Amino acid sequence: MKIQVNKKAINFKLQSTSGKIFNLSDVKNGLVIYFYPKDNTPGCTLETKDFSVLYKKFKALKYEVVGISKDNMESHLKFKKKFKVPFQLLSDEKVQVQKKYGIWGPKSFMGKKFMGTIRSTIVINKGKITKVWSNVRVKDHAKEVLNFIKSSK
Repeated sequence: MKIQVNKKAINFKLQSTSGKIFNLSDVKNGLVIYFYPKDNTPGCTLETKDFSVLYKKFKALKYEVVGISKDNMESHLKFKKKFKVPFQLLSDEKVQVQKKYGIWGPKSFMGKKFMGTIRSTIVINKGKITKVWSNVRVKDHAKEVLNFIKSSK
C-alpha cells in the first residue's frame, strides 16, 4: 500500500519512549513521522540529531516529531539518552505500521537483497497526510521538512 497526500492518515498505536502508548488519533495538531532503519547507525543518528536540533522550531509551528523504527524499546531508550533526543521514539518491532504505510519493502546493500525500512518522512496535519518523502537523503532533510511546514502555513 502506497501512502498518498491528502488522504486520511491510517491510525496506529505503538510503544513509546515516553513510557506510554502513542496513539496517532490523539494527535490534534501537526505531526512529523520519520521512519528510519536502525538506532545508532550513521545515517539514522545524523537524521535524529538534525530533527533534535530543529525540534523547538517544529514545536513553535505546532508540530510534534516522532521517529519510528523496528528497534526494540531498550535500544530506543539508549539511543534517546545517548543523543539527548527531545521527542518520542516509537518501536514498531513487528513492522505493522511500516507495512500499513508502505515503508517496509525490498532493499539492496552491497549486492544483497532483503526486506527493510525505506527511510521515509510523512507530514500529517489534522489527521491528513500533507507531504511524503520516500528514500530520504539524510543531509539537510530535517531542514527541508521544516521549510515545507513553514511554507504551507
